[in-house]
Amino acid sequence: MPKDDRTRSFPPSGGPRRPPAREDVRILTPRQVYEHLDRYVIGQTSAKRAVATAAHQHLKRIEQRRQGKATLLRKSNLLLMGPTGSGKTHIARKLAELLEVPFTVVDATEYTEAGYYGKDVEVMVAELLFKSGHSIDATQRGIIFIDEVDKIARRTGSARTGAGSRDIGGEGVQQALLKLLEGREIFVPLNVTQHWNKHDFVQVDTGDILFICAGTFTDLHQVQVDRQMGFGSTGRRMGASRLRVKELIEYGMLAELLGRLPVQVQLEELTPEELYRILTEPPDALAREYREALALDGVDLELQEEALKAIVEYSVEKKLGARALRSIMEELLADVMFDAPEKRGERLVIDRRYAYARLKKLDAAALRD
Repeated sequence: MPKDDRTRSFPPSGGPRRPPAREDVRILTPRQVYEHLDRYVIGQTSAKRAVATAAHQHLKRIEQRRQGKATLLRKSNLLLMGPTGSGKTHIARKLAELLEVPFTVVDATEYTEAGYYGKDVEVMVAELLFKSGHSIDATQRGIIFIDEVDKIARRTGSARTGAGSRDIGGEGVQQALLKLLEGREIFVPLNVTQHWNKHDFVQVDTGDILFICAGTFTDLHQVQVDRQMGFGSTGRRMGASRLRVKELIEYGMLAELLGRLPVQVQLEELTPEELYRILTEPPDALAREYREALALDGVDLELQEEALKAIVEYSVEKKLGARALRSIMEELLADVMFDAPEKRGERLVIDRRYAYARLKKLDAAALRD
């Protein structure tokens, strides 16, 4: 579509903006949201309940604002904390699918403070605008998932006083995010690949955009907050107990930023039993996906339980989490998928012995690298 035609419907940048006519928001109950998440996300019960409640409050707030009613409800932006492969991105993606809104994943480490080389934070809204097909109304109802938010913790000077040189990739980005999370009308570049071009901007209100920030905070145990001193003292460990705001501030997160992320959820490391269920139970489970892929080639694939357990054991041993299950499965079935079109009508059985042999090759390749 030519750019002129695409931008013709955008409102003028000057003067007050009158919101266009919009369809009513379908308000889902927390239980409805939870049940949808529970179909696709294994484990993390408390996290799914917290996200479901936050989504329900978010939908109610949008509906009140779109009806022009005064409301005391504030934005329910979320902060998800947990080890890699625990389901943070997966929860956010499935929530966006349920709400039928545009969704984009951005990496906090790609952004810098305004005025410096790198992406300005407005570009993440531009990416959401692109995902929505350049519909401003859809963009203003979308979800932005900001990953690696722990990597922009304050890194210079004192975490308590802020003394030291300017931290353009850490504290500077946190400061820049404040206006987006709070809800402001900002100018967003139309062309994501040429965000440095100071032309072709459109005005977007972030007041109804749901921001979900996520981070592993893997070295939080090094923070010295209320730490017992002397013999037998230990640092904090992710998953041991709920993290406190004070600890996150000492880690280097701005109190103002945490105040705009009122729903703070801690995810636990997945157990071997939960990893096995991820492989087999959800509607989009990996075992089902690969069976369907080979069925299209006329091959009947049987993944025995012991073979799947070998995959889980490998993931647990290497501390890879659920995110690595697909890559492990790809390695396991690499030869099978290559030969599948030539074995139409055959039945292939993957047992524990075959799985172990393939995983040993994966280990050997890793050692060579």
